[in-house]
Amino acid sequence: MNLHPIKAIYLFELARTWRTLLQSIASPVISTSLYFIVFGSAIGSRMAQIDGVSYGAFIVPGLIMLAILTESISNASFGIYLPKFTGTIYEVLSAPISALEIVIGFVGAAATKSIILGMIILATARLFVDFSIAHPLWMIAFLVLTSVTFSLFGFIIGVWADGFEKLQVVPSMIVMPLAFLGGSFYSINMLPPVWQTIALFNPVVYLISGFRWSFYGVADVSVAISLGMTLAFMLLCLAVIWWIFKTGYRLKA
Repeated sequence: MNLHPIKAIYLFELARTWRTLLQSIASPVISTSLYFIVFGSAIGSRMAQIDGVSYGAFIVPGLIMLAILTESISNASFGIYLPKFTGTIYEVLSAPISALEIVIGFVGAAATKSIILGMIILATARLFVDFSIAHPLWMIAFLVLTSVTFSLFGFIIGVWADGFEKLQVVPSMIVMPLAFLGGSFYSINMLPPVWQTIALFNPVVYLISGFRWSFYGVADVSVAISLGMTLAFMLLCLAVIWWIFKTGYRLKA
């Protein structure tokens, strides 16, 4: 594996983040902070505990995961779409660099941005609510795994999109609703039995449940199932990306 092209793509994508700090970092941090102020401090102080955890603390993992999902997809999809739009993708494809190295460069940069953002939001949350982390290593593992997985998903969206508006279709109309309905602000055990069953078909439930377990040791579904579902989705994304490079779908056309 040639590390030089990976490093070049990785550093180029990270440099774009530093040039757009307001959009890449400040905007999601401010938006999430507003959630902490409204739901955590104002409304949370008037609500009962959930699974022995104060409401303000309970929503911290869900809000971090919400930001991670949307930003991972956005960073990765824009990162690969921009070279397609400008035509520089053909220079990348014609260079002596493998598909694996291209994916590592783009996805690695997008995942790094999301991990940094997640840690900033985690530190910011401490200003508004008091919370603990029961399993810090597992918390980091879920954070990294989710960032990488949805950066892979974002890479697929960036290849599929043939216009800037399509970059926002999946995050805003599919991922965002699934995140809100996946237990970001509540436990699915609070739902009626029928809706609990329906919620289990939402893949985001497993992400948020596993991440919340790493904080407080409580989860809506088994941690092993949460980890397995995340890994399964990652493998599915890798399979799709392999097919994209094998067929040249919307890359070589």
